[in-house]
Amino acid sequence: MPSFPRLSTGLEQGRPHSRLRLLGLLAVVVLTVLLPLAGASAGPVGDTAAEDSLNSGERSAGNAGSTSATDEVDDKPGAGTSDPAAASASDTAGKARRSHERAPGTSLLAGLGVATKARCGPELASPDGIEAQTCVLTQGRDTWARTFYRNATGGPLSSVLTLMAPGNHTVQMHCAVGAQDEPGTCDTPRERTSGEASDYSAVAEFAGAGDAGSLLLRSGSNAPTPA
Repeated sequence: MPSFPRLSTGLEQGRPHSRLRLLGLLAVVVLTVLLPLAGASAGPVGDTAAEDSLNSGERSAGNAGSTSATDEVDDKPGAGTSDPAAASASDTAGKARRSHERAPGTSLLAGLGVATKARCGPELASPDGIEAQTCVLTQGRDTWARTFYRNATGGPLSSVLTLMAPGNHTVQMHCAVGAQDEPGTCDTPRERTSGEASDYSAVAEFAGAGDAGSLLLRSGSNAPTPA
């Protein structure tokens, strides 16, 4: 019996097309599910980067503000170290005041030199403002008297300096004391030393200007004598 070609049915012809449609639907479903997940994963990463950038900007602004505040404090008057020139000027002025306030005989006695021997009484001051210290000085074969004074009375004074030597020998010197509040000295003439230098003594008297001036201070080389 002869064989005839087999004809495919409509069901068999439609199966490939059904498979293709099914695969297409599955692909659409998979893409629909995966795309939102990918978007959700990418979203937080972007937000975190933005937040980090914002925080970094805030930290930079804060540091800049702190620096500006520090610079502002440093630029204010009196901040930081003081001016060395001003400190030096203030220190010099303080030393000048202290030097001016020293007793009149102290600095002058220091300048006499080692070759000059001095026997001095105490430093005295009157309530009126006259200060004095009287000494007997000996250098080599010579002896003389000197009184150191400072007149802060505000007016001129007169002074008499007397050197008393052995054998009732005396030497006097009259000195005018100016009204300036500055240290000064009054000396008797030098004379050849007779006997021992310790036998000499001196006394200075300060009084108001004029013949009727009252005695303000008496300063001796040995001990103070009440006026």
